[in-house]
Amino acid sequence: MQPTATVPEVPRGELPEQPVVDQRRLRRRVLVLAVVVLGVIAAITLLPGLASLRARFAHAQWEWIALGCVLKLASGLCYVAVFRSVFCTRMNWRLSSEIGLAELGANAVLPTGGAGGLALGAWALRRRGMETDQIARRSVAFFLLTSVPNVLGVIIIGSGLALGVFEGSTNLWLTALPALVAAGAIIATLAIGRWAGAAHRRLAASRGPAAKLPRVLDAIAGGVRESLALLRAHDPWLVLGLIGYLGFDVMVLWASFRAYGQAPALAIIWMGYLIGELGGLIPVPGGIGGVDLGLVGMLVLYHVTVGAATAAVLTYRAIALWVPAIVGAIAFVLLRRTLARETRAISVCEAGGEVEVIGRGRVRIGA
Repeated sequence: MQPTATVPEVPRGELPEQPVVDQRRLRRRVLVLAVVVLGVIAAITLLPGLASLRARFAHAQWEWIALGCVLKLASGLCYVAVFRSVFCTRMNWRLSSEIGLAELGANAVLPTGGAGGLALGAWALRRRGMETDQIARRSVAFFLLTSVPNVLGVIIIGSGLALGVFEGSTNLWLTALPALVAAGAIIATLAIGRWAGAAHRRLAASRGPAAKLPRVLDAIAGGVRESLALLRAHDPWLVLGLIGYLGFDVMVLWASFRAYGQAPALAIIWMGYLIGELGGLIPVPGGIGGVDLGLVGMLVLYHVTVGAATAAVLTYRAIALWVPAIVGAIAFVLLRRTLARETRAISVCEAGGEVEVIGRGRVRIGA
């Protein structure tokens, strides 16, 4: 096939390499995670005083747990929609799913609130030829966008509970106060974005735009601007993905309650989830410990019994951990195979020939 003028030429050496996985670090995290999980299982099985919890697990209705797994998978697919809208708009859905689900699997194992998997998103943007500073801004935007439904959920549901619109607690400390804090978080984020932009301009003038602090401030300010721009674009996949990514995940917790009997009011489950999930910011593998205690603690504050909350939360956490980890591992294997095929195609392509490159489409290989 003769090359055409519309096909861009890319030097062979400028094509980003395959994403590198720190296998030693990953194995270490998986080992720690396995030890913690085995410790929890041993404690539930052997410790005295947990007979009621063991009885709940023995009488679990597995059809609800299966539904929870399906809901978690649906949440993951919505994550892919968000991931593609922010990072992979030029890639087809199959490849976007492989990258997004692989990242979601990494987020299930790596600590710090899911930030560990963003390397795949950055790699996808490098494939598009995006500059490093722009990648940093887009990564900040992605983190902010995936936080928007959580914050809005606290405002809407907290206000609804306080006003009696939703069934559940009307305690202002547990309803109106979180709603006010969430509203304040939105205002603070916008203010920080403006401040970071002004500080970036001052420091860039005095220290130079390539200095580390001005670049960090530029990433923060640009991330806030890009998140607002993406929302104003009204991309239906982005909006539906953000809603579904959170909504399906909350319903996993609801299905986990139903596996052991009746579930609390949905508004209570949502508030307990939205606030309790902040424990995931504690940097431990899989968020084990922080998320669990946060969820159980918040649900108990909303008058859910300790036994019911503990059984449901542990079931939810098992689903939330293993479904993304297993699906993500499969997606990563498929992604590596796709990249291996691309590498072979590039290696045998002579200078001037055309080849399909992930993230860039069809390109002409330069000398």
